[in-house]
Amino acid sequence: MEATLLDPRMFRIVAAAMALAAFVGLNALVLVYLERKIAGHVQRRPGPFEVGPHGLLQPLADALKLIGKQLFRPAGADALLFWMAPVVSFIPVLPLFLPIPFDPDLVAMHVEPGLLLILAFTGINVLALCMAGWGSNNKWSLLGASRAVAQSVAYEIPLLMALLAVTFMHGSLNLSEIVEAQGAWPWQWNAFIQPVAFIVYFTCAVAETNRAPFDLPEAESELTAGFHTEYSGMGFGLFFLAEYANMIVVCAVATALFLGGWQGPFFSGWWWFLAKTYALLMVIIWFRWTYPRVRFDQLLNINWKWLLPLSMVNLMVTALVMKLF
Repeated sequence: MEATLLDPRMFRIVAAAMALAAFVGLNALVLVYLERKIAGHVQRRPGPFEVGPHGLLQPLADALKLIGKQLFRPAGADALLFWMAPVVSFIPVLPLFLPIPFDPDLVAMHVEPGLLLILAFTGINVLALCMAGWGSNNKWSLLGASRAVAQSVAYEIPLLMALLAVTFMHGSLNLSEIVEAQGAWPWQWNAFIQPVAFIVYFTCAVAETNRAPFDLPEAESELTAGFHTEYSGMGFGLFFLAEYANMIVVCAVATALFLGGWQGPFFSGWWWFLAKTYALLMVIIWFRWTYPRVRFDQLLNINWKWLLPLSMVNLMVTALVMKLF
């Protein structure tokens, strides 16, 4: 049966999309504050402290500043590609949240191949970075876009193999089913059963979201921000929102596949899912302010010489064990 506008399923999807859009915006404000505070404490300083109590209103001030800035397109830039790039980067973010199960009853859309849906839409962001780099008529932007393509193509392969190892174990691409197959205690989670897959996935997830120490496409010290060098105001703001939203998605997928999802030792529910997701987000932020940026040749060597062989061996061992036992 086809869903119509009056169909309860369609109403649920529309309502969920609106709620998720609000969640993405609110989450960006929270993560901006946490990132600045963590950076401050890592560097032995207080971080934002003046706007609001303990700097709590600083993210809101930053958002208002971005909204009030003038949108500017450099001379010689391709107008269509330049303005479409931030939109193409942000719009696919919302469908990524639809199959993520925050709770047995808190799922926007029950999709059997939910993991496949997420993987399909995450690839669109690379196209947006290419559009931004090519359309900006800036050599730094073009170099950043080129790096983004090479980095994404390289790290997607071991990431997919790490996810395949988990789906082989459970025989499903449905995130809810994989969560339910795990137990409430840490030794029952896939991160304990598949530690290699978890480490490979999380490393690739950091690289896929262009976060330090793998932030080569937007390396400020080398490319003056890379693919978004020429963007101001909400053009830059949409790239910013998309990056933080993608960070939530990769951490939420890791929570569902490897950390037992909403299940916890006591009182299982959506709060466990969010706690685990934000714990992984804190680790990603901690990476940024702890490890130096790698060179581009080192970035590719980490993938082709270490992560890819590890993920291949892990996948073959998983397939063999599932076949025999």
